[in-house]
Amino acid sequence: ASLGPPEVNISSCLNCINVTIKLPTTYFRKNGKLQSLTDIYNDLGYVITLKTPDREHKRPHEKITGEIFSTVIEELYPNRNYCVSVMVFASMNRHSIPSAWKCVTTESVAQQDYHMATVTGAVCFSLILAGVLKCMHAGGYIFPEKSFPRTLV
Repeated sequence: ASLGPPEVNISSCLNCINVTIKLPTTYFRKNGKLQSLTDIYNDLGYVITLKTPDREHKRPHEKITGEIFSTVIEELYPNRNYCVSVMVFASMNRHSIPSAWKCVTTESVAQQDYHMATVTGAVCFSLILAGVLKCMHAGGYIFPEKSFPRTLV
């Protein structure tokens, strides 16, 4: 029997990719209880293949720590498209089906600065607008508190 494919979700971070992996479900039962891969195999591992438009790179094998776990692939180029596929393997079973490719574009400092500048600009604009409206109200141009004598109207 083949292992896999695992369920994989990815999200981008600054020059990195966060990969969340959920082990494939099994249909083996022991005493009426559904067994997970970690129940069945003592020694489970995974390997991540990282693909860019120009090359493919298998990362070193890692041990599996639970049914759902995350890892971060760091030191990537900003603003570049990366695709990830994960394959789960056991020491007693080397037949594995890799996950489907999932792709994401890494963030760059400029993107984060742009988001921060947008928020900062919106806050500054709101404060300036509030100040202008307060001055206009104090000057009696909008929502006057006192009505003028008929001779001044």
